[in-house]
Amino acid sequence: MKSIQHLPFKVLSFDCYGTLIDWETGILNALHPLFLKNKLKIKDTHILEWYANTECARQKKSYRPYKDILVNIILEMKTAFGITPTDQEKTILVASLANWLPFLDTVAALKKLKTRFKLAIVTNSDDDLFLQTQSHLIPFDFVITSQQIKSYKPGSAHFEELLKRTRCSETEILHIAQSLYHDIEPAKARGFYTVWINRRQGKKGCGATPESIAEPDLELPDLKSLTDYIDKISSLSY
Repeated sequence: MKSIQHLPFKVLSFDCYGTLIDWETGILNALHPLFLKNKLKIKDTHILEWYANTECARQKKSYRPYKDILVNIILEMKTAFGITPTDQEKTILVASLANWLPFLDTVAALKKLKTRFKLAIVTNSDDDLFLQTQSHLIPFDFVITSQQIKSYKPGSAHFEELLKRTRCSETEILHIAQSLYHDIEPAKARGFYTVWINRRQGKKGCGATPESIAEPDLELPDLKSLTDYIDKISSLSY
């Protein structure tokens, strides 16, 4: 990809959950006790696929805070699996989110990239929920949440706000994400260059994100590969 090779970017923007944070492990760790309590053996691939479809359906409706989305996902377990959650169990996903941890390569990669670029986060989350996650990461130059703009990706509002806050053009921002559906597709439609961090290589199914046929400008397996790629291209530029 010629434009990435020439490194014209001033800002690197990231999706958070699934890209920087291992949210599938976080989701499964939160939900497994409910299935165990109800003596249900459901494959992780099915749990994640159900989660993806349920979350997506909720986010397509009129805007509600992400905490409400997470609670409603739990409530829909009654229809999907015959599980009737207690009042305490209704908030199990909300309570667990603070403990969803970064992938092993995330923090080191962000620290390295921050020495060369401004960093932005564009996330389908609430301000206070992301603040909990922020404690596991590093400070970002720009933080855009769904709560701030009253919209969820794959809508375009996150990317419009990103342009506004950074005062950059689309060609000066590189968007990096794991979800083709939530991020790569709308970012490409708006004119951004994109890197797909394909964290699910070798795994079955699409995980906690719906399917998409979007084509990124570059595909890499993790953030360590991204920093290595940028180092390599940078050395060829001199």
